[in-house]
Amino acid sequence: MKVKFFSLRPFEENHLRNANSKHHEISFETTSLSIENVALAEGYETISVFTNDDLSKSVLQELKLKGIRYIAIRATGYDQVDLEYAFQNEMAVANVPEYSPYAIAEHAVALMLALNRKIILSDKQVKQYNFSLNNLIGFDMHEKTVGIIGMGKIGGSVAKILNGFGCKIMAYDVVHNPFWVEKYGVTYCSKEEIFTKADIITLHCPLNDQTRYTINKQSIVLMKTGVMIINCGRGGLVNTEEVIEGLETKKIGYLGIDVYEKEKGVFFFDHSSEKLTDPILLKLMTFDNVIITPHQAFLTSTALKNIADTTFYNIDCWAKGDKSKNELYMNSPG
Repeated sequence: MKVKFFSLRPFEENHLRNANSKHHEISFETTSLSIENVALAEGYETISVFTNDDLSKSVLQELKLKGIRYIAIRATGYDQVDLEYAFQNEMAVANVPEYSPYAIAEHAVALMLALNRKIILSDKQVKQYNFSLNNLIGFDMHEKTVGIIGMGKIGGSVAKILNGFGCKIMAYDVVHNPFWVEKYGVTYCSKEEIFTKADIITLHCPLNDQTRYTINKQSIVLMKTGVMIINCGRGGLVNTEEVIEGLETKKIGYLGIDVYEKEKGVFFFDHSSEKLTDPILLKLMTFDNVIITPHQAFLTSTALKNIADTTFYNIDCWAKGDKSKNELYMNSPG
């Protein structure tokens, strides 16, 4: 099978080549798929894409005309895909539903600890020979209430870690898993209860019409003054402009994000020789109580290997004329 990979990153290539055990004919593009470059898919029957590739109806229409039958997403999220059009036009789409929930959970907790204990400020001060402690006061995680929105495997992994810290864990999800309740003392509740009671709120849900802008002006009003918000899910879960207002009024005490709603074309690239033009992102960078990482929560060697292996499992299934167990449909959750 001939496969064109879009949005290739240098850290992926060896993992993908090693996972290609069936020796498919593969070609790599570092550019993201868009309506402007869809012609690059000409002559292939399968493409593989990443989180910021465009798979809207107009792009899928062009892909269909060029003979693309299969789309392998090298990620869990797929809100960029018009699944209805793909399904109606017999284009199979598969994702990587799980690659390492631990990687993302551990990154989320790392952001919590770095914000709480002023790790970045401390390191900066010490390197300037400033060993004062006056600006470095944090708080005990023990007995703090953490609200987890989205209790899948990632949210559950966060609960496992925080249970070890002695945190009180609240969770919201459309599905209640008794395992998390029994094992880690998780209390399921409404989002509103999390907003009003949690000291820390961490987001691990998919992005869809029901979850978009979960964090907004209305939800921020309900929160404790000084609340910490962590987003390692999808950028669109947070209304960034309204979060900035919360930071300016000090309603929000800490913000840690690994994703950003306007990250496309910015994250994953080196812009150090350019001038950023996004005023919202630039404003976020001015706050000492904000940490931004560039969509790296998934980035461990274990996760990269699992992503590559699952991507080629999907491709191998299609090459044999089989369906992949990871195929998505119109009613796929999130």
